[in-house]
Formats: sequence, structure tokens, C-alpha cells
Amino acid sequence: MRKLLCALPLLFAVPLIAQSAPQMPGTMDVARVTAGTYNTDPGHTLIGWRVSHFGFNDYFGIFGDATGTLTLDPANPNAAKVDITIPVGKVTTASTGLTGHLLRAGKDGGKADFFGPAPADAKFVSTSVVASGTTAKITGDLTLNGVTKPVVLDTKFSGAGNNPFNKKATVGFHATAVIKRSAFGISYAVPMISDDVTLDISVAFEKAS
Repeated sequence: MRKLLCALPLLFAVPLIAQSAPQMPGTMDVARVTAGTYNTDPGHTLIGWRVSHFGFNDYFGIFGDATGTLTLDPANPNAAKVDITIPVGKVTTASTGLTGHLLRAGKDGGKADFFGPAPADAKFVSTSVVASGTTAKITGDLTLNGVTKPVVLDTKFSGAGNNPFNKKATVGFHATAVIKRSAFGISYAVPMISDDVTLDISVAFEKAS
């Protein structure tokens, strides 16, 4: 009996705890998305990249602080437009040596192995959107290292709601793509370092006031 009496407060506490659990501000509910123009949240937008190193393992890095806009109408998702600028000079990896190599000038005034010092920003501008439910194929022109090529992003809606700090309506997406770096004039050590670069993109857009 004593054990039963001791357990009763816990039994009553469980539903109370469940009721008080915080709700996530963003959920995968397309009904929360409203039409308009959105700006990237640069502090929470990341473009990850991954390449194979000598066929042994992958190494990867991140571009951050991307800026740009999304124009979206949930009633006509195929009319959406995306324009994103990516500061290549802010590339980061877990290795200071690798990061330095990515931004190092070429020897004796020659071509840089990768981006070189003070590289121009990369830019992606959509040219078409084909949506299906909560996914879409976004085709656009990617400009990188002074070269522009078409790229297709496989995109998935990941959440919408109001940011609890600044109260702005926010939508989020994940996207993936594979590009060939040699197509953008970056062919150092191909194929020992893979030509294929896998992009993994996580982007948050906040509605413009």
C-alpha cells in the first residue's frame, strides 16, 4: 500500500509533464506557408560539400553566411524563384591546412589549385521549379569560379512557423545536388580527389517585413 501511495503522484505527474512539453516553432505543415518574398537567415543557412579523398574516405567543408531571396506562393509553387549568393571566401573546414590550401594563390603567379585568395562569390539563380507535394526539383544557373552551369537541386520542404526570437514567419528547406568541379575550372588532382562534389544544403528563409 505504501508503494502504491508513493506511486500515485508520479502517475498524475506524467500527463501534466506531457501537456507542458514545449512545441517546436517549425513543423512540416504547408498550411503555415504564406505567399510573399523571404530573405535568407544567413546564420542558419549552410551549404555543405563533400569529396572523395584518394578513394579512402570523404572530406568535407561548409560555406556559410549565404544571402538571397525566395519568392513563393503556396498556391502556385512552380512559380517560385530563388536567388542565393554564397561567399566562397568564407569557406571553412576542420583543418586549417586544408582551408588554407583552398584559398591559396597559385605558385609563381600560376593558377590556384582550388579557389585562390579573395575568390568571387558564388551565385545560384533558379530558372524553373517543378514541385510535387513537399518536394521539388529546382533547376538554376550556378556561377562558381567565373563559370556558369545549370544545376538541379533536389529539394524538400522541412518546416514552417514563426521564429520565436524575432517573430518572423520562417520556412526551411533541405536540398542536395552533385556537381563536377572540373566543369567550373577546378580540376586540381582529379581523379585522386573526386571530380564529383556532393552538395548538402540547409536553408532558412524569413519573410521580409
